[in-house]
Amino acid sequence: GVFMYNHLQQKVRNAEALAQKYKQQQEALSAQLQVVYEHRSRLERSLQKERGEHKKTKEDFLVYKLEAQEALNKEKQDSMNRYGALSSQHKILKNQHEDVKKQLLDLQLQHNSLKLEHRKTLETHSQKYAQLQQEKDSEVTNLQDTVFKLREESKLLRKAHQEVHSQLLSAQTQMEEFRQFKEALQKMPSFK
Repeated sequence: GVFMYNHLQQKVRNAEALAQKYKQQQEALSAQLQVVYEHRSRLERSLQKERGEHKKTKEDFLVYKLEAQEALNKEKQDSMNRYGALSSQHKILKNQHEDVKKQLLDLQLQHNSLKLEHRKTLETHSQKYAQLQQEKDSEVTNLQDTVFKLREESKLLRKAHQEVHSQLLSAQTQMEEFRQFKEALQKMPSFK
């Protein structure tokens, strides 16, 4: 009986020690589990914060993209308007240049005709020099005045022609600048 009692007491002590060991293990696991829960909670808060920041960044990017697209469309429209204006101005200047060239040609023909007429008149006056000296001098003076005026008009027309030519060159330069600008726009992917 004593032996059985001692044996049972030994088993009880062993069971209590084992129970104490399991209790410590359970407490350690509970502490570890608490740490894991806290870490998970921090990760979830961090993830929620990252999602909020990502959403805000995405919204900011969409706003920036929309503003950039609007600015590009406005710049494209302005460029097309400027191109149209330059094209119209170029046509007007070209027509003016052609008109001035035609006027200059007509004046040159008229001038040549007057020179020929003047030469014939001088020859006629030379033949009648003895008889019509006074009349010839008067006519020569009048013809010289006419030639002087025509030369002055020719100088003015040449000057006007040079001014129109300069304007045309300036318009061509503007067209070249616009063409380069247009090519630069076309190279941009968003423009296409």
